Amino acid sequence: MAGRERIGAMRTIASASAPASIGNVGPGFDILGQAFDALKDRVTVHREDAPGVRLGKVTGCVPGLPAEPHRNTALAAALALLESQKAPFGVRLDVDKGVPVSAGMGGSAASAVAAVVAVNALLDKPLAHGALLPFAMEGERVSSDPPPWDNVMASLLGGLVIAARLDAAHVQQIPAPEGLVSIVVHPDAEIETRAARGILKPTIPMETVVEHSRRLAAFVAGCAASDLKLIRDGLDDVLVEPQRRFLLPALPAVKAAALGAGALGCSFSGSGPSIFAWAVEADADAVEKAMVKAFKAEGLKSRSYRAAIRSQGARLEPAMETVA
Repeated sequence: MAGRERIGAMRTIASASAPASIGNVGPGFDILGQAFDALKDRVTVHREDAPGVRLGKVTGCVPGLPAEPHRNTALAAALALLESQKAPFGVRLDVDKGVPVSAGMGGSAASAVAAVVAVNALLDKPLAHGALLPFAMEGERVSSDPPPWDNVMASLLGGLVIAARLDAAHVQQIPAPEGLVSIVVHPDAEIETRAARGILKPTIPMETVVEHSRRLAAFVAGCAASDLKLIRDGLDDVLVEPQRRFLLPALPAVKAAALGAGALGCSFSGSGPSIFAWAVEADADAVEKAMVKAFKAEGLKSRSYRAAIRSQGARLEPAMETVA
């Protein structure tokens, strides 16, 4: 069984899964991330004598992935960990993509996170789970440089997570209220993360910054206190969403439909084009149906997914294992 400590034996294969994620979570641009385990990536690593990393089989929702580490988040993350630990071996990575790319669901982060969790299991002295964050971040750098923390930390740790500090890295899970679910609707469209970040303005009016801070504080306080009114007041992005709205003209209609059906809040998931909403369980069906219907009215096919706010993070999975 993968993940079980073995004495006097060398593991030669390990497998790990990592969930999709919601970046920013409304007002938390590059600060808040949320695991979303309705979809997952799985990476299986095979120990090899030759140093370095190489790509093996690619399955799932993509036809293929780049074979070069500087273009593949899973390979880059795995290589960063192996080199940092001076591992006397290399790995072959088989990637099963369950999280679509360029969808605003943390597809690049999920691959990087799953890769480091799996590679870590092959090390003679595996690192603590949380200590894998910097290496997964190096994988995410392939997608966006500098790499944003939100998707990576959420996919690794699970639940709702805040990046409290970057200079002396400090990430912390935030309590999530009971009885809430996340809905993500992915339209038949793509938005590339690097391009979406490139359109953001370098300066923002002070009144916008203050109003944004008000929203973020209300949302985090509402989560910590299980206060749905505070969450509703805060789950509104007045900083980044207005700048990116033109990337998905259907956004206003879908957001209005979600709020009209009872959602606590609705916005881009990451840089989009997926849109997420939070809702109490009793309203979740209505919110999900309203969002899908709104996309259809705008001429876009879509797929919807649902997961608990307290979704699990990355973890080792059973793998067929040989021992030397």
